[in-house]
Amino acid sequence: MKTQAVMAAAIASTLVMSTATQAQDRSGWPESFTVGTASQGGTYFAYGSGWANFVAENLGVSGGAEITGGPMQNMALVHTGDLMFGLTTLGPARESLEGNSPLAPGMKMDNVCAMFPMYETPFSITALASSGITSISDIPDGATIGFGPAGSTSDTYFPRMMETLGVKFERRNGSWSDLGGQLQDGLIDVVAFAAGIPIPAVSQLEVQTKVNIIGMTDEEVKKITEAFPVSEFTIPASTYQSLDAPSRVVSMWNFAMVNCDVPESFVYEVTKLTMENNDKMVSIHKAARNSVPENYSKNNVLPWHPGAARWFNEHGYTIDASMIKQ
Repeated sequence: MKTQAVMAAAIASTLVMSTATQAQDRSGWPESFTVGTASQGGTYFAYGSGWANFVAENLGVSGGAEITGGPMQNMALVHTGDLMFGLTTLGPARESLEGNSPLAPGMKMDNVCAMFPMYETPFSITALASSGITSISDIPDGATIGFGPAGSTSDTYFPRMMETLGVKFERRNGSWSDLGGQLQDGLIDVVAFAAGIPIPAVSQLEVQTKVNIIGMTDEEVKKITEAFPVSEFTIPASTYQSLDAPSRVVSMWNFAMVNCDVPESFVYEVTKLTMENNDKMVSIHKAARNSVPENYSKNNVLPWHPGAARWFNEHGYTIDASMIKQ
């Protein structure tokens, strides 16, 4: 009995020391955090809002999402420290890192670090079924196309893609939910979406009216992948009610990012929570099926935050020291 009592006391002492150590590890942690997302009606807002709440509830730090103009603006806000976390696609991230952001020409946004992989952003086109537009080549000259918020991934790349494919159009910007409403009301002809699937605005649209979700031909995919930092992607038919077969498009990877000055221990715990609970992430948004550690290798643009890199390296996902922010 005495031996058991001694062992129990030793275990209790160890737990107290462990708890004290954890408390010390929280030194420098923020009292709150904000995640830069994008417009309402898009995947970034749904994913980012849910993820912020998940982190806040589990780590005991107040957090929430902020509506922004998307990846380009998120890069700028995280770089300056106005936001702690943000979501971005790697194309806009590269342009911002190199000082080519249209929001701040010449400013190299190099105080932004990668934290974990999110999902691929497919570039897809939606039109009303009543328009008769069933392919990109059907889009008439002078058609008004909604490209999402100014500075978003879609707005940055989709107009150039359409020009590459010979489409002549009038450009319209706005939130995804607003553009979906304009499409339904006949105020614009097409919406060119770049967002994780299923896109809330498209799901809402097809409940209210008949739509065509337009894919790309072999030739169109070839032209686009040769000209832009994207790869071929297939939207499963089960994604939308309006699809009766898989839709072939192109896509670009998204990563969660963090200001590089955020404490390592905090970023480690955020990364750990996210990467070790994919079932919870998928319940936030189905696009999170791809928010798994194996996809860390898709990042060839941003340096890794030391806290995130520590978690990946501890779990067998090797991140070279040269790719970790010093």
